Amino acid sequence: MSLLDTRVPAVLLRIDRNPFHHGTLGAVRTLGRAGVEVHVVADSAGSPHARSRYVAETHSPPPSDATTAEIAAVLRRVADRIGRRSVLIPMDDASAIAVCRLGADLAYGYLLPDQPVDLAERVADKAELAAVCGRVGVPHPVTLIPDSAAQTAAFAWQLGLPLVAKWSQPWWVPAGSGLRSTVVVHSADEAQALFRRTEEAGSRLLLQSFLPPGPDRDWFFHGYVDRAGVVRGGGPGRKQRAWPRGAGLTTVGCWTPNPEVQALAERLVSTIGYRGVFDLDFRRDGTTGAYHLLDFNPRPGAQFRLFADTAGVDVVRALHLDLTHRPVPDGDPLPGRDFVVENYAPLAALRPRRGREFAWHARDDLAPSFALWALWCRHAARRLSDRRPTPEVRIVRQAGAPTSLPSPTYPTSPTD
Repeated sequence: MSLLDTRVPAVLLRIDRNPFHHGTLGAVRTLGRAGVEVHVVADSAGSPHARSRYVAETHSPPPSDATTAEIAAVLRRVADRIGRRSVLIPMDDASAIAVCRLGADLAYGYLLPDQPVDLAERVADKAELAAVCGRVGVPHPVTLIPDSAAQTAAFAWQLGLPLVAKWSQPWWVPAGSGLRSTVVVHSADEAQALFRRTEEAGSRLLLQSFLPPGPDRDWFFHGYVDRAGVVRGGGPGRKQRAWPRGAGLTTVGCWTPNPEVQALAERLVSTIGYRGVFDLDFRRDGTTGAYHLLDFNPRPGAQFRLFADTAGVDVVRALHLDLTHRPVPDGDPLPGRDFVVENYAPLAALRPRRGREFAWHARDDLAPSFALWALWCRHAARRLSDRRPTPEVRIVRQAGAPTSLPSPTYPTSPTD
């Protein structure tokens, strides 16, 4: 008999068009293995998650720049097609914010955590998060928000170089723009160049003091806050490798006990009244030893399956159990268990280790892994092709020919 109520389907919503989002596949598998009917509202064309044996049906997502009303319309159509109330699980920040806003309007077709309508947006917005941390006493890097290019340069010198530049609402950064949600900048000129693209990015530019990465400095915490306000189904993890290095997604992570990180996470979500799944990123200051909160993601982190305990509970299963009024078993943690994203850390994936969770490979669900490698090879080939310089052409000047030629152009690399 399944722990979960298999009469209640689950709907995964993702607006982000990233085909390599392994968190979506993780959610599909953890629910499908428990016998839950899983529907995916995401861009599934060519995406490995669509090949999973555990997907009941895929549905077309709203546009990447969809309004809240457009997202609501898509979710209503999906609810009508399913015909039963489902547990709705946003898988990216834009989805989480929209669902939080729409809570009351979606209640007829979906089960959702009882969350204040603006809370997901406040914690996902990098500028608002800095203010929240200040109010509740959680360490956070010094953050300044310039309102002009000149002030950007002044703040850069004030904070010291290098520094971290972030867009406060990265879900609005347009695909193909070449902009990243977070970058390390090494000069005031670089920071000013970013500020001048504020309108294109769609949100404010933040400048933060840089906390250098290092061994044992990057940590994350995943959890689910149930209806009673208790954190369930997660734990602290140490980021061993990331892509891009030092400021990107976790490619190798390990479940590692850390009472200080756990206490900070639980105090934060309790103080602000958060309900639902969350994913926090911390970096330890090498000088003071304090753990600074870098990001608050109001949805499952891509590596959430790392934290499957002895009862088989992770944050996604805890969500489904709690919203269907089933008890969440108290399993024991499994410290030392690790998580590897094979396409970003292939050498780590080849080294055998007991209790490992892969992002893509699973013996009971092989098709997504095969689809991933076919898609990844095409992606890598495109990247190499785009980076190849225009071949040099030898020109023999003839009488009457112009003395100069236009400079050759080089294609730019696509964003990840």
